This record gives sequence, structure tokens and C-alpha cells, in this order.
Amino acid sequence: MPEDTTAAAGALETAAPAPGPVSLWLSSQGFEHTPMPADHLGVEVLAVEPVVLPLLVTALRAYGFDYLQCQGGYDEGPGGNLVSFYHLVKLAPLAAKLESGAIAAADRPEEVRLKVFLPRDGALTVPSLYGLFRGADWQERETYDMFGIVYEGHPHPKRLLMPEDWKGWPLRKDYVQPDFYEMQDAY
Repeated sequence: MPEDTTAAAGALETAAPAPGPVSLWLSSQGFEHTPMPADHLGVEVLAVEPVVLPLLVTALRAYGFDYLQCQGGYDEGPGGNLVSFYHLVKLAPLAAKLESGAIAAADRPEEVRLKVFLPRDGALTVPSLYGLFRGADWQERETYDMFGIVYEGHPHPKRLLMPEDWKGWPLRKDYVQPDFYEMQDAY
């Protein structure tokens, strides 16, 4: 009698991804997170709760992830979450190789991506990483401006791209564009 391989294939698809090296290190240090499938470049991706984010990122910085390459947000669509993401990179080991002249074109820095999933009908608040990475300043402001995610503890939490009196969050999938916007005191 032939085996039913569809049930086995379905179980493999729903199985949690194997934790990568950063996930293993964080687990050994007692930090809560959820490994996710690697991105299209093979970079490790971890889901993190908002309350854990500052401590976890502080630990990653001490572990050598010394550069916040990118912070941003996206909307998963109707009924889905809003997501605040972070891309951290270890640049010091690569810089040391560069100084010694022993860097090859194939050398890549170690990277990790963090994602904070926020229910659209819940509190859209994430602790700011400005105190750890000054480069988070405008990136967090842009994410606030476009998606309405508030970065608690940010020193200058105001709109960056849109006028201060703009209503709504233009990059959300449920955003309805106004018919017109009248600039006050334009001249």
C-alpha cells in the first residue's frame, strides 16, 4: 500500500523554521523571540514582542550588531497586522578585515532582521530604539508618519513627510485619500 505523502508534506510546511545562530544565542541568553523563515537573501528573521525589543536589541548590540541599517514598517493588508521591522548588521568584524587588507568580495557581514507585529485594532506602540541607534530618529518618524505606529520614548515624535495637520496614515492599506488638502498659511 503506498504511503500518504501529502500529510507529511503538509506537516513540513507548517513546522517551525529551525533557529539560526542569532536565535540560538538569544535563547541561550534567555531572550524570548520566535524564529521565522529566512528572507530571500537567507538573512535570519526573528519575531519579537514590543516589550522585549529594547532589551533584546541591547543584547544584540553587545553581541556585535553595531549598526541599524534600516527601520521601517509595512501593512499586511485588511485584517492583518502592522509591522515594525529592524535590520541589524555586524560591521566591526568586516571593518577589521578591511584594515588588515584581507577582505574578499564574497565576505558578507552577519545580519539579522527583527519584526514586531502589532494588531491593527490594538495599541500601535513600540519602544523607540533612538537611545541605542541615533539613526533610528528619522526612520521611526517616517514609520509613524506613514503607518501611525508610535515609538514610545522618541525625542521628537512628530510627522516627517506629511503636514502636521494631515489626517490618517497614507501607506496603510485601509487609507482613504482625501479629495483635497488645503494648505493653511501657504503664503
